Amino acid sequence: MKDTIYTTIIRPLVTEKGVEHSQKLNAYAFEVASWANKQQVREAVEKIYNVKVVEVRTANRKGKPRRVRWNQWGATRHWKKAVVVLDSEYHIDLF
Repeated sequence: MKDTIYTTIIRPLVTEKGVEHSQKLNAYAFEVASWANKQQVREAVEKIYNVKVVEVRTANRKGKPRRVRWNQWGATRHWKKAVVVLDSEYHIDLF
């Protein structure tokens, strides 16, 4: 797999909680590649959005069990979440 800034950040997470954190704490949530570490996430966000990152927090999210058919079980996929806190002078317009 080619490690680039565009494969590190998969998508921004736009939720009610995320919007509130972006307005009050200047913190934005992203779904990132499972192999990405905090430094790679920091570099990718800084280059893609032209901002200054102060802090990066990551968490591995486990997939939830789901019913597939009447007697079979599956699971949603595992994924990695990153919350990026920006310097007070910068912001990201996601919508």
